[in-house]
Amino acid sequence: MWTAATLWFTTLAVGLGYALVVASSPRSGGSVAAWILAAPLLYFAGIATMTAIYFALAWIFRSPRPPETWIGLRGTLRLAWQEFRTLAGAAPRMMLYRRLVPDRIAAGNGIPVVLVHGVLCNAGVFARLSRFLAACGVDGVASLSYGPPLASIEVFADQLARKLDAVLAVTGAPQAMIVSHSMGGVVTRAYIRRYGSAKLARVLTIGAPHHGSVHAWLFPGTSLAQLRPGNRWLAALARERLDPALRFVSLWSWHDSMIAPQLSSRLDGAIDLPVVGVGHNALLADPQVFARTLAEIEAARAVPAPRVAGAPASRGPSAAGATSGSPG
Repeated sequence: MWTAATLWFTTLAVGLGYALVVASSPRSGGSVAAWILAAPLLYFAGIATMTAIYFALAWIFRSPRPPETWIGLRGTLRLAWQEFRTLAGAAPRMMLYRRLVPDRIAAGNGIPVVLVHGVLCNAGVFARLSRFLAACGVDGVASLSYGPPLASIEVFADQLARKLDAVLAVTGAPQAMIVSHSMGGVVTRAYIRRYGSAKLARVLTIGAPHHGSVHAWLFPGTSLAQLRPGNRWLAALARERLDPALRFVSLWSWHDSMIAPQLSSRLDGAIDLPVVGVGHNALLADPQVFARTLAEIEAARAVPAPRVAGAPASRGPSAAGATSGSPG
């Protein structure tokens, strides 16, 4: 709700201001047609600038890449184009997230899947993945849109707990699977630290900054401060070991454009699934990522019985959870 409302307000305000400028253009000798044609060009120029800044930071602070991950000029151009395309369509998808990514859960769905988005976003980023899963006959998929965006990740973990409980109550399933993107992976780990993993059948994080990203310095807010490398909150979270009985998979890209260094997505105790030549946002539009996500969901649903492990922790805030999100 928070991100969508902000985008709607900003779009309407900018659109109204632009319309007033266009309306006054003929009186000053300007061409209305030129102003109208310039509008989409200005929008795409802004997206291109953002994309260039993200990639520049990702390159400067990149992790050393093994030779087999080098993609050459053609692969680099494709990488940048796919990321630009994804970012260009992100705002409309997030503005219409309720329509594009509706919850599709019912009693008897088996192991439901809960989608958890990243920072400054909402469930709209999963529009294409949700459509792909529906086309593959995967039911029992719900999403969480948490907020307000700049609040603490601990707040988002509590919201995830309530969403999981609601989904399990509707479906009657003993456990759910989480598929998360970007900061959603860190939100999931904060949930596990506070509530345990007994209600989780499997976790798949996609492009998660498990050890932070330098890009978090570009924005204000508590959640962004908690994603900055070396801060106390993130260090405390890193000391929490994953339940070995829980299959926790980290799918990430050597060419992630918003996680730098890219090896931040590696997590002790998690299964590594690296990909090559895919940007951060384009991970949620990539066929190989879709295929691997589908495989994890099908494998989770093939397990006949829930685990008997990962007893829930106290439902009150933990000492680690109360740690400040300011840089260490």
